[in-house]
Amino acid sequence: MNEYVLKTNQLSKKYKQQLALNKVNLSIQKGAIYGFIGQNGAGKSTLIRIVSGLAFPTGGTVELFGKTTEDDLVEARKRIGTMIEGPALYPQMTAAENLEAHRLLKGIPGKDCVGKLLALVGLQDTGKKKAKNFSLGMKQRLGLAVALLGDPEFLILDEPINGLDPMGVVEIRELLKKLNREYGITILISSHILSELHLLATHYGIIHKGELLEQVTAQELNDKCQQFLHIKVDNPNKAATVIETDLSTTDFEVMPDGVIKLFTYVDVPGKVSSILMKQGLIIEQFMPMGEDLEGYFMTRIGGVNRG
Repeated sequence: MNEYVLKTNQLSKKYKQQLALNKVNLSIQKGAIYGFIGQNGAGKSTLIRIVSGLAFPTGGTVELFGKTTEDDLVEARKRIGTMIEGPALYPQMTAAENLEAHRLLKGIPGKDCVGKLLALVGLQDTGKKKAKNFSLGMKQRLGLAVALLGDPEFLILDEPINGLDPMGVVEIRELLKKLNREYGITILISSHILSELHLLATHYGIIHKGELLEQVTAQELNDKCQQFLHIKVDNPNKAATVIETDLSTTDFEVMPDGVIKLFTYVDVPGKVSSILMKQGLIIEQFMPMGEDLEGYFMTRIGGVNRG
């Protein structure tokens, strides 16, 4: 039986006349890295703020660690760590001083956690350097350390890689993988940069104009984006027989319009076309096709716009 860290039921949020969230039913399993995908203004930050207790819904409910009442949600939120709209840091303080200040604010006992968290995020050697002089990547890592105070079971990060240089992106990605793999922390990470999320996420939710369009696992999304050879010939039935016998594969589909999608031999298309022509087939269309993850996302939100 799947254990869920977060569920929303018909969650809605309206600002004056604008519907920021429209009856969103989202679910995140324990142990997942959930990539929350959407363009700027799609509703990602609004949902995150509601889950974190920084905003209130117009309708629907939030279930956090199985808890739904207001009093229980207050307690449940003590088990989460958040970094929303950038890390809240004191620029005149060192990394250690920042963590100590936040530790005291959160009422977390014991100073031992400060050194451990600095080592975990790779900031143990920053010494007396003040946060205002940190690179953006260092600031993001310090923000993560702040979010990790109190050993949260669920980490909520709003656009943590936005504005980072390539090295900073890699650093944050590897750190999040480590937190998930070695510490068992469930992570919700919102981003509009799908090319980076696909290297990290185990599950995805796609939101557009306040509506949750789809939730899929990484494997399901990869399957949807599978590459194939698009083949159209004068006799699709004969071509299907040739592919099955001469190429020894059944990994293809014959579509209603006669187009054949061949999911093998994508890397050697010349072999396929040569065999089809040797069997007397006239090739009308022949090309590799398939979407990358960003292409799939654009197709999904584009479909909404055309509808």
